[in-house]
Amino acid sequence: MSPINQRRLENFRANKRGYWSLWIFLALFIGSLFAELIANDQPLLVKYNGELYYPIVTQYPETVYGGEFESPTDYKDPYVQELIEQDGAGWILWAPIRYSYDTINYELPQPAPSPPTAENLLGTDDQARDVLARVIYGFRISVVFAVVLTLLSSIVGVIAGAVQGFYGGKVDLFFQRFIEIWSGLPVLFLLIILASIVEPNFWWLLGIMLLFSWMSLVDVVRAEFLRGRNLEYVRAARALGLDNRLIMFRHILPNAMVATLTFMPFIFNGSLVTLTALDFLGFGLPPGSPSLGELVAQGKGNLHAPWLGITAFIVLSTMLTLLIFIGEAVRDAFDPRKV
Repeated sequence: MSPINQRRLENFRANKRGYWSLWIFLALFIGSLFAELIANDQPLLVKYNGELYYPIVTQYPETVYGGEFESPTDYKDPYVQELIEQDGAGWILWAPIRYSYDTINYELPQPAPSPPTAENLLGTDDQARDVLARVIYGFRISVVFAVVLTLLSSIVGVIAGAVQGFYGGKVDLFFQRFIEIWSGLPVLFLLIILASIVEPNFWWLLGIMLLFSWMSLVDVVRAEFLRGRNLEYVRAARALGLDNRLIMFRHILPNAMVATLTFMPFIFNGSLVTLTALDFLGFGLPPGSPSLGELVAQGKGNLHAPWLGITAFIVLSTMLTLLIFIGEAVRDAFDPRKV
């Protein structure tokens, strides 16, 4: 590692709030990647007649366990549990939370949404689905969406800004007018129109958001390339006849990436907020998908069930606060006055 990068790493670690926020956020995200092992209505492992079965991976008919039906096994059925455990050697290994994000609890003590209990630690929503399970799955899909959108929009934004700043002149003028027009389009209205034509899904929504999110980095990269293209080593490279693409991405881009990296945590934060807002309005992920925005909408629509709104507020505020602290630490790490 170069001395400059070493100092940047030390500066990042010196910001204790941002440093520990990164570790906490990574721990939460890595944990959510194994959501199926944490919250699932299918057993993780079943032992029956000396053999092991993996219901979390494969659906087994009830006849495998000595039942009468060829339909998928309902492991919560007391009759099925008795079949598996009848010889004394069979057992079922469940996930810590015995509900998936779409599992409906038909045995609630009161009509849904029901308050927190020992079985549903954060209660259930108005469709009798476990809130904690939906939070875990919703956290994962929100972070994955934000990561993919941030990476793709950063790539497009860096390329567009590099072309503008490096070539300047008419190219820069044309791109600036295009960005002004494109950024003025009513994104929400376009999403509403498209959502009425095509049912949105993860990749469809990602593509639509990418059409507009790439502009957040263009101005920063453009300014760095406008400054860098007049430096002596760039002029020397041009005089030697080096290809423009080589000059742009090997000689100027590394310097421009400093400003880009300081903005990326905040772009990531904005991507999360955008997805949450769209889900809240009903123009995001398909109905029934585990979503933090849908949980906010549940809290708004069920004011008599305060645990829904409180859970949504705590999860979103914690997530966004951690990301802001991380962004501040990255900004301090790349501050030229501290390197």
